[in-house]
Amino acid sequence: MEPTLPGNIPLNVTREWVDVSGDLGLRFTLENSGDEDIEIGSLGFPTECNSIFTNRSAVEIQEKCSLEDPYIGLDAGYLQITPVRGTGTALVITPLGDTPLEAYRNLPEVSYPGTEYGSQTFEGFYEWQVLTKAWAENEWSDAQPWNPPSSRTLKPGESMTVGLRFSLSRGGVRDIATTVQNTETPFAVGVPGYIVPSDLTAQLFLFSQSDASNITCEPSGAFSISKTKQGVYTLQLSPSAWGRARVTIKYLDGRVQTVHYYITKPATEAIRDLGNFHTTSQWFTDTQDSFGRAPSVMSYDREENSIVTQDNRVWIAGLSDEGGAGAFVAAMMKLSAQPDEDEVTKLETFIHSVLWKTIQNRDFSVRKSIFFYQPDAVPEYKYDPNTDWTSWSSWNKTAAYSTDRAYDYVHITAAYWSLYRVGRAYPGLLKAESWEWYLNQAYQTVMRCVAVNENGDPVVSYSRVGLMGETVIGELLADLRRENRTSEAESLTAAMRSRATQWDSEPAPFGSEMAWDSTAQEGVYYWSKYFGYNDTAVKTLNTVLGYTPSISHWGWNGNTRRYWDNLYAGKLRRIERQIHHYGSGLNALVTLSAFRSNPTDSYLLRIGYGGMNGPLSNIDQDGFASASFHSFPETLAWDAYSGDYGPNHLGLILCSGTYVVQDKELGLVAYGGNIIEDQGNTITVQPRDAVRQRVYIGPLGVYVTIAAGIIQEFSYCPSSGVVSVTLSQLSWVPKAPSTVMWVETPYGDGEYRVITPGLKEERSGWQVPLGLAPTTVQIARS
Repeated sequence: MEPTLPGNIPLNVTREWVDVSGDLGLRFTLENSGDEDIEIGSLGFPTECNSIFTNRSAVEIQEKCSLEDPYIGLDAGYLQITPVRGTGTALVITPLGDTPLEAYRNLPEVSYPGTEYGSQTFEGFYEWQVLTKAWAENEWSDAQPWNPPSSRTLKPGESMTVGLRFSLSRGGVRDIATTVQNTETPFAVGVPGYIVPSDLTAQLFLFSQSDASNITCEPSGAFSISKTKQGVYTLQLSPSAWGRARVTIKYLDGRVQTVHYYITKPATEAIRDLGNFHTTSQWFTDTQDSFGRAPSVMSYDREENSIVTQDNRVWIAGLSDEGGAGAFVAAMMKLSAQPDEDEVTKLETFIHSVLWKTIQNRDFSVRKSIFFYQPDAVPEYKYDPNTDWTSWSSWNKTAAYSTDRAYDYVHITAAYWSLYRVGRAYPGLLKAESWEWYLNQAYQTVMRCVAVNENGDPVVSYSRVGLMGETVIGELLADLRRENRTSEAESLTAAMRSRATQWDSEPAPFGSEMAWDSTAQEGVYYWSKYFGYNDTAVKTLNTVLGYTPSISHWGWNGNTRRYWDNLYAGKLRRIERQIHHYGSGLNALVTLSAFRSNPTDSYLLRIGYGGMNGPLSNIDQDGFASASFHSFPETLAWDAYSGDYGPNHLGLILCSGTYVVQDKELGLVAYGGNIIEDQGNTITVQPRDAVRQRVYIGPLGVYVTIAAGIIQEFSYCPSSGVVSVTLSQLSWVPKAPSTVMWVETPYGDGEYRVITPGLKEERSGWQVPLGLAPTTVQIARS
């Protein structure tokens, strides 16, 4: 063993590879060989895995590459390195001795043509930071760190030792928790995760060789923490708490663990705020606009508190693509779950004055942007002279008006479908057109997207790959069948089957315009499962597990890997691991669907619920929704642009629900609801999710959804399987005279049906009257 630093530095560093109970260990000893104290303010381990996608095919990426994610939890911190394909052995790196994971730093490196470091094909490498005080006092001084920065001082002759342990998780991603615990590293599981609405009671389960001696939270008073039983704690939130919070656990053996939370308003209130903000602050009314964008919901800059009317990425100001359509998609999807009369009126005006008049052509094709850079085409318009308009992204009129991008069609479909749902569930709210008109517009838009020419080739580019948010097409198909639109339903089914059949023949059917992506999986999974292509559905689910971790940190738990979209829709443009970009909400649709088909697999629920609630954290206290959170330690803040948040909100609205599960490790727990009674023979739960129109009872395999109102409470008897569902309505939402209740059994014994007398069948479900007082409906096995 030889020192690794030059002799003129009075710090000897000795490296050792050691055996740690059969695992590989890497240990460094730092000794002060000088005559004065040395304060070490930065100390880290570069941790690099094969995440280089450059010049590799989709199949090669699946076969050769891995992804790394951190749990920045001090002495309980660890890294997990998982295969991109989601199957096979994973690697877990845990502390060896006194080596806290205090921060996780991106490593700036030179980009070479062969690897393209820091690009769309190579995200870059990171560092396990043990000490960060030097960074916090300088480069990171404007950020709020995940953990308190620290340093260590070595007196002359003193030494310190740090190290990492490398363990194989031979059971793959689902076995990572066990692998961490086998190293005697403290481990935590939060229910319902780490993004928690303030009206929900959370639980924290601790698994450690040593008992906890003290548990605190910051900000002080954000949580009231009480011990339920050994290793299990209840977190009661303060009604006034909001934003980031950190729970610190001190163990009797001296180790310290941090668990990172994000507290939101009650989820239904956060959704209400979003609708109001989008149709007021983000409501563009300049009817003299040269591009015909008024009235509409447009992109917003939270730093300037103004609408983004110009950007050299023209789609951001052009009401299309994810970065420009995101604002109106969020507003529209909100209405489908929580309508407001004024918002409906405004958004109907947007549909008829802008979307159907300007964004969409009469053949149902969709323009890529209605803002463009071409001064001679709009001589009266004043482009910002301080903006660089020479980039490829500053499309001229011809390029902007191109209709060859399939992704854009889903946004328009979602807008129409949302207003169909509003009109169907809340009679009288629509004024401009009937619900039938909106349903047909949604259908026609999808069919234009997937149309083929006389040679059988796609008319619209990318229509043969999975599209972000296309679960809404599945919802549309279900509604067409419920409305007895048989011809339209069959045509749409045939088009979707064609795509799914193609995917079933491909080794890696997750293509997009990028070298690697985490967005095609949602559509591929939905239709593969729908048409019974089970091998492809399983393969797709596995890739989602490869890039969506389960970690005791609100920013990483359920956070689908995305790292380049700030270049296309964010205000701060750079390659970085994005926190709760739209991949979180969209991939949650996959994992929660898979869980409903297999409620014994709690791992799916943990990452699914983390991803589902991800979009909730993006919404600030006024209702502005950011595109994503910046994970680099010098920033750690929400991006100022609303950008492409819309698809994230689509995921939130389509998969929000309350889930009850009999977890093998945790016992009976509820995700998104408060268990208010558990007497063994009757379990009663109050939903606290954002939509409150879906409940899934895992022990029975029963999935209940409604079209209007909310599920105020539900209870079930484990022995008889009888379920009681109490319906009511939010005080600020127009009152619906009735709702339709659907009951599904994606997993369970036998079919369930409504047994309350006097209810008639409607649209493949049951019509339930809604009044001022709550209504209770009973469901049982048929």
